[in-house]
Amino acid sequence: MTTIAAPAVSLGLKANWRQFALLVLINAFVGGMVGIERTVVPLIGSEEFGLASTTLVVSFIVSFGVVKALANLVSGQLADKWGRKRVLVLGWLFGLPVPFMIIWAPDWNWVIAANALLGISQGFAWSMTVIMKVDLVGPKGRGLAVGLNEFAGYLAVGITAFLTGYLASRYGLRPIPIYLGVGYAVVGTVLSILLVRDTRDHVRAELANHPREASSLSFREVFALTSFRDRNLFAASQAGLVNNLNDGMSWGIFPLFFAAGGLGVERIGILKAVYPVTWGVLQVVTGPLSDRWGRKGLIVAGMWVQAAALFLTALTANFGWWLVACLLLGLGTAMVYPSLIAAVSDASHPSWRARSLSVYRFWRDLGYAIGALSAGLIADFFGLAWAIASIAALTFLSGTVVAFMMREGHAGRSS
Repeated sequence: MTTIAAPAVSLGLKANWRQFALLVLINAFVGGMVGIERTVVPLIGSEEFGLASTTLVVSFIVSFGVVKALANLVSGQLADKWGRKRVLVLGWLFGLPVPFMIIWAPDWNWVIAANALLGISQGFAWSMTVIMKVDLVGPKGRGLAVGLNEFAGYLAVGITAFLTGYLASRYGLRPIPIYLGVGYAVVGTVLSILLVRDTRDHVRAELANHPREASSLSFREVFALTSFRDRNLFAASQAGLVNNLNDGMSWGIFPLFFAAGGLGVERIGILKAVYPVTWGVLQVVTGPLSDRWGRKGLIVAGMWVQAAALFLTALTANFGWWLVACLLLGLGTAMVYPSLIAAVSDASHPSWRARSLSVYRFWRDLGYAIGALSAGLIADFFGLAWAIASIAALTFLSGTVVAFMMREGHAGRSS
């Protein structure tokens, strides 16, 4: 009986450009699912459901952040056990009900529950698009791979935030703006089921040319390494947490802050779009730059630029300055985001890289919940501007930690 040999697997963007491009497109739909919430959902809480407490308004981000962080934590384990594609499809299945729950929500608890499902969906689906792209390109193009992935996701976040603000200004906060999410969820699910191929063979190909680990690491050991034992991984994890902490704050607080400053929903939508669009587009540049210049400098400078942008937002009170601040916030985040994921990939052996990335993404996305909750509490006691300025100071401090702790790494940890 003859056997048919499996086709040879090659690493690199050129050899895998079709699957890579498909995953870029799919991650745009993943990002769009978050974008439907960036402008209108905080306003649904304050205007439709009459929530007076800022902490209650941002509670949907807390549910999203906690659940997404936990989903990230198990996504790497599931990807190694079940395969990347199955986890990607599972993520989309959890995301399908989300827009319908927001459209039909009779009270705020439905929105919180929808965001718990969205957290699972994002933790599985976005994690897999990152991991699969890193698998496809191999060790030489990680910054580019991550930059393109995050470009697609956050460009879609920004465009959708603008479109939902535009639609809400003309047709109301619900249901018309949320219909975009229905389309994203259906198309993303169908593409993932029918066209995506798993990438575990690419990991095996990379392992064949990589020094073996002296012994396999347990998940507990990978968690400890990524969280605090390895200085590069610790520096990246805390910076990722603070980066998403300020993003969680801006998600919930900015629409309320801008509305209190006299802006209508359409102009709020513009500001909420500028930040992620700038973040998304510039990652096409900053991702490859981190491959050439190194990760550390971009991370430190990016955190400090974010801090400056947040201080500018808190200390000014007109659309023009807020627009400049959102551009700077997008620039700083673009410098940080792909560089952090690439730095974690550099410091992780291929045999446990998926698990290390899942631990990093656990800490990073826990920042959504911490940022929203802490900013909501500060805003309730001291005001919205104080909440923004406090997170700005913490962001500057996090960049300083990276400056002192991180060492410029090399692709592919072998110890």
